Amino acid sequence: MNAKDIREQFPILSQQVNGHDLVYLDSAATSQKPRVVIETLDEYYNSYNSNVHRGVHTLGTKATDGYEGAREKVRKFINAKSMQEIIFTRGTTTALNTVALSYARANLKPGDEIVITPMEHHANIIPWQQAVKATGATLKYIPLQEDGTISLDDVRETVTENTKIVSAAHVSNVLGTINPIKEMAKIAHEHGAVMVVDGAQSTPHMKIDVQDLDCDFYTFSAHKMCGPTGIGVFYGKKALLENMEPAEFGGEMIDFVGLYESTWKELPWKFEAGTPIIAGAIGLGAAIDFLEDIGLDEILAHEHRLAAYALERFKELEGAVVYGPAERAGLVTFNLEDVHPHDVATVLDAEGVAVRAGHHCAQPLMKWLNVSATARASFYLYNTEEDIDKLIEALQKTKEYFTNVF
Repeated sequence: MNAKDIREQFPILSQQVNGHDLVYLDSAATSQKPRVVIETLDEYYNSYNSNVHRGVHTLGTKATDGYEGAREKVRKFINAKSMQEIIFTRGTTTALNTVALSYARANLKPGDEIVITPMEHHANIIPWQQAVKATGATLKYIPLQEDGTISLDDVRETVTENTKIVSAAHVSNVLGTINPIKEMAKIAHEHGAVMVVDGAQSTPHMKIDVQDLDCDFYTFSAHKMCGPTGIGVFYGKKALLENMEPAEFGGEMIDFVGLYESTWKELPWKFEAGTPIIAGAIGLGAAIDFLEDIGLDEILAHEHRLAAYALERFKELEGAVVYGPAERAGLVTFNLEDVHPHDVATVLDAEGVAVRAGHHCAQPLMKWLNVSATARASFYLYNTEEDIDKLIEALQKTKEYFTNVF
């Protein structure tokens, strides 16, 4: 895998920012888009823009074929059994909320438990907080080890016969921790609970096999995996989805409407109310083709090399604190001593280096780390060791700047 050649397929990366070549290290927030995805979106809007499913004219048929063809690409991409298990949503957040609204609220009662971890993104915390308020169930947390990993012994101690839902990020967006989802799903199932997975930070970077993981629900977003914004995927086992009521109503999900009663379409359309995200789905299909042409195993190995290289380079920075385990996904979250992370990000931006600063939608984890915010550099298939060198060089300048100013 040649990251420099891949980089040339991303038009936005050829620009300069503040007089420097752009070094984009914020792919955990959103990835950049390759030319083929941009051209696919352009072709849809220029050539066959139409609504789907109901029209019989040529443009409508082509749009429907593109939309449903993208669903099949997603099915193969995560190895779901059926296209009926693939539902398009606005993104991971919408998908997780759908589980909380359509499954949790219908199945929980006082005395039941939902189990999550303190490393979760807010999108995998707040829906469960609201679900327990609505049902009288209890929210529990699996404790973290000192390095920010999860012990399966702690999972076994936390999950009980009263646990009905276990939900966890496949990869932490702050620590880079890769959680043992397959083993967690097995423990959940042994206690009669379902396993929900936030795959926003894993699906862009590694092969996902939902049947092998044996998770019950899996969610991810296109915009973190070279696809468009505003489109994501909600996977659920067919037997569970068939017994769930939709969270939204109207439009494409309707089968029959009477004055006082209505019925829904079959899966997956009963969960896709209104005009669907047609261009987004087609763009996601193009992104999947792009990633599979490169190879997810190649991408994962490349990012592991970058993460290991970055951790070594960070050892050269006096006063730098790096958070998370040694074995991690392709990101490094850190702080510089006596420099606020927002100031770090501002100075780095002046050097053309784009990183993320703040609480990363993970305030409980920030509290666990005993910090208010951190800076994060996240890597993807178009990043190189040279990008990390520029990051370290810019951080050295940041340290010198604040030392001289204060």
